[in-house]
Amino acid sequence: MNQFSAELQAIALSLVNLITAWGLKVIGAIVVLLIGRVIAGWARKLVRRMLEGVKVDPTLVPFLASVAYYLVMAMVVIASLSMAGIPTTSLVAVFGATGLAVALAMQGTLSNISAGVMLLVYRPFKVGDYVEAGGTAGNVSAISLFYTLLTTPDNIQITVPNSVIYGSTVTNYSANYPRRGDIVVGISYDDDIALAVKTIDDLLSGDARVLRDPEPVVAVSALGDSSVDILVRYWSKRENYGGLRLDMMRALKEGVEAAGCSFPFPQRDVHLYQVSNAR
Repeated sequence: MNQFSAELQAIALSLVNLITAWGLKVIGAIVVLLIGRVIAGWARKLVRRMLEGVKVDPTLVPFLASVAYYLVMAMVVIASLSMAGIPTTSLVAVFGATGLAVALAMQGTLSNISAGVMLLVYRPFKVGDYVEAGGTAGNVSAISLFYTLLTTPDNIQITVPNSVIYGSTVTNYSANYPRRGDIVVGISYDDDIALAVKTIDDLLSGDARVLRDPEPVVAVSALGDSSVDILVRYWSKRENYGGLRLDMMRALKEGVEAAGCSFPFPQRDVHLYQVSNAR
């Protein structure tokens, strides 16, 4: 009986020691996890405030803040598991292999995300700009981490992956101010060039949408096969570019013709020679 009691006491003592040792480790791991979660929350708020302070695109702020939060939490989880006595070397290797497999499986998606981050950071265009990118042209209606929405002039919405845009040449027609318009007017070789130039100058001066600085240019640009080509170069605000170009082409046609000049058609002289059949 005394031997049985001694064995029970030994088992109880071992259990107490085991519970004490592991209990302290588990409690410490829980404390580290709770404190780390608070620190991760602080890191997310700090990153958000810093990005908002440097005026980073609003679409990018929550994404980068979440990345900072989960990075801190990953380190906290590994630290808490290590404190609890769980080997973390193999666990980190498993996480790394899993992350690599996921990255390979989501290569296209991650490529769009990285391209979206670069577009939002470097901002080659913004919402409202008219751009040509990825083989598509239109007004930018939205920029996200995965894709960019373009609206064509005929009101068709096109979704373009960010990786396609970032890997191609981007032409932004709305970035610079003002916009330049070039129109070539061809008159006959028999027409008065000075009269045509004066008529065009008067048409440009009469349209308030044509800017005076830079000054418009009207000059002979080429002597074509059938016409004398006059270059009409003017500048306008971005918002007036399209409408002004359409109106100016009609005004030039009607105004130059009203001044007595003509728009010759391409023509070719054909000379026929009769060859006698001498035998």
